[in-house]
Formats: sequence, C-alpha cells, structure tokens
Amino acid sequence: MSHTDPADLGLRADCGSCAGLCCVALPFSASAGFAVDKDAGTPCTNLLADFRCGIHAHLRERGFSGCTVFDCFGAGQKVSQLTFGGRDWRQEPQRAGQMFTTFAVMRQLHELLWYLADALTRQAAAPVHEDLRRALRDTDALTRGTAEEVTGVDVAAVRQDVNTLLVRTSELVRAEVGGRTENHRGADLLGASMRGARLRGANLRGALLIAADLRGADLRSADVIGADFRDTDLRGADLTDALFLTQAQVNAAKGDRATVIPAGLDRPAHW
Repeated sequence: MSHTDPADLGLRADCGSCAGLCCVALPFSASAGFAVDKDAGTPCTNLLADFRCGIHAHLRERGFSGCTVFDCFGAGQKVSQLTFGGRDWRQEPQRAGQMFTTFAVMRQLHELLWYLADALTRQAAAPVHEDLRRALRDTDALTRGTAEEVTGVDVAAVRQDVNTLLVRTSELVRAEVGGRTENHRGADLLGASMRGARLRGANLRGALLIAADLRGADLRSADVIGADFRDTDLRGADLTDALFLTQAQVNAAKGDRATVIPAGLDRPAHW
C-alpha cells in the first residue's frame, strides 16, 4: 500500500459509511453559509433516518452552502466504522458525546495526514522524506486507537511536530521556483484586487483571501496551507501543484472550467 495516497489512507470523505457525525456534532449559526442556528450535538433538521442529507442536491439554494465546503478528510467513516465498529449515536445515545469528541480529534489528525501525504509527493522535499514517512506512520497509528486513546492525543504537540516538517517541505519546494517569491504569510487580503498576480511559489500560509480577486493568477507551487479561500475568485487561476491545498478550500472558492487545480481534488459542481 502506498503511504502517500489519500485514497489508501482513507482521507477522502465517504459519507455513506458515516453516521452523519458532522451533521450532529458540529454547531452552526444562521449566516451566509447556514440558513438556521444549530447547537453542537443536535442533529440537523435535514438529516434523514439513514444518515443521508435530505437536501444534499440543493444545499446551496436552500441556504446551506457552509455544508458544501466542509471536509472531514475521511474522519467520519474512520470514527463510525473503525473506532466504534459500526455502532452509531442513535443506537447508543449514551456514547454520543464520546463519538462526537472523538470525531473532532480524528478530523484534526486526518487533516495532518492529508498534508503529510501531499508533502511526500514532492520530489524537492526528498531530504525530509524519511522524517515525513515516520510522521505519517506515527500519526496514522494514533487514529487507530480506541476512543479513549484518540481523545487523549495531544493534538497540539502532534501538529507542532508535523508543522516543522511541512514548513521545511514548503521551503524546499518553493526554492525550486527560483527568483524572488511573494511572502503573504498571514496577510489580510480580504477583498484584495490581485487579478493576474504572479504568485508562483508564494507563501500564502494562513492568508485571509476572502472575496479576493485572483482571476488568472499564477499560484503554482504556492503554499496555501490554512489560507481562507471563502468566495475567492479563482476563475482562470492556475493552482497546479499548489502546496497543501484541500478540497474544502477549493469548495469555498469561486472558479470555472479554466481554473487549474491539482490532481486528486474534485472540481466543485458550482464552478
């Protein structure tokens, strides 16, 4: 089995194998992304008895666009099928709270696995591949414990160790671009006009790009980990080999058929 393939690692959400955990465990407030308020631990009113969404095909037009951008990185099916062996919160309501807490931790660990798997596909990061493989094996092992073991994981410590390797990976990959690259790490670029910007190899870690105009921008090999792409206009933009890009970020943005995204990510239906 390849340890760098998200499919092999179960990092793609499989809602059919999950007990609707994200539809119950997570809270949301009436906003542009959600039509109503919902408390954590309360099932969404659109959740059916078989754990499917009753308005899945019409989420955006019904005011639930926030649901379309959420990605659990496969944590839902891991908790439902492996950690709890196919049992769900309806069958065992006394364990519902534990299931939801486990899901929250599992999602964070699976997100780290996604980034590690991405890093291991980068040839420029060969000097740290051995350390990346070790981190991936160790993190994956943490996701396979009991509910008590998973919820007992010090996620902050794991994230710190993994992030050190991800930063080094980013430096190695972006160095291959050559020349001067832009540094917008953590920058507030809300609504910024950056149409056609040359951002190849840029550092956009944690950048606030909400509603920014990045039409036709060159984002090849840019580090976008943690960047907020909500309503970012990516029409015609090139994100080939963008570092650490996730499906949730792609889903949150606006794009079109001319937008180039990395292999392994799906083109959203609303583009």
